[in-house]
Amino acid sequence: MAIQVTCPGCLARFTVSDKYAGKKGPCPKCKKEIVVPDKSQEVVIHAPETEGPKDSKGVSVLKPIKREELKVTPLQIGIAVGIAVISIAVAIGVRVATESPPVPILALGAIALAFPLSWVGYRFLRDDELGGYMGNELNIRVAACAAIFSATWGLYWFLAYYLGNATLATVSGLFFAVLLVVMAGVGTVGSLASLELEFAQSLLHYVLYLGATLLLAIMCGVELAEPLSSGETKPKPGQMNLDQIYK
Repeated sequence: MAIQVTCPGCLARFTVSDKYAGKKGPCPKCKKEIVVPDKSQEVVIHAPETEGPKDSKGVSVLKPIKREELKVTPLQIGIAVGIAVISIAVAIGVRVATESPPVPILALGAIALAFPLSWVGYRFLRDDELGGYMGNELNIRVAACAAIFSATWGLYWFLAYYLGNATLATVSGLFFAVLLVVMAGVGTVGSLASLELEFAQSLLHYVLYLGATLLLAIMCGVELAEPLSSGETKPKPGQMNLDQIYK
């Protein structure tokens, strides 16, 4: 059996037969006399003991769990770009076809975009060092997250109307920002609960959805608030504008 030897002079490494253990001899490189270590000086590194059942030879019968990498592939990037192009084209088409898109179409758009945007956001934002969700479990969790994301636009409409706005176009810039913060809070919690991302990742996850749908709504000509409105809409009889409530 060969013995590993390191020359203390030139630090050259070589092997010699075990029959020379404990004997002196010249280094093959620098010719300095060295002593070949014997078995008592040999360092043996033992593998850690594995727990669990073993076979008759002492080998563990349990297979190690292999973590699969959840990487973004070029195909997935192409799908994301394709969805973005189609969404922009549809938004422009809606803008040309009608001045004020019907609420059912807007709701359908918010719901339809929630799943792909949630899925793409998770793929890009998750920590590669941690094991991610895969297969059906990932689809179920993304679907739950998408449902919460799309519901935040319903929350926006409800709060705006409840606080006294005849239409979304009467929401002032200040309360538009406040309502967006409320939506971001709900969406972040939804991402945290369904996909277990970090807080900052969950916030960015929802902001991706919010920003994309907000941009498409503006492209469609939707008047979501006074800063995005082309004109002024008066409140319904018996209703008060938000500025009047907090004046």
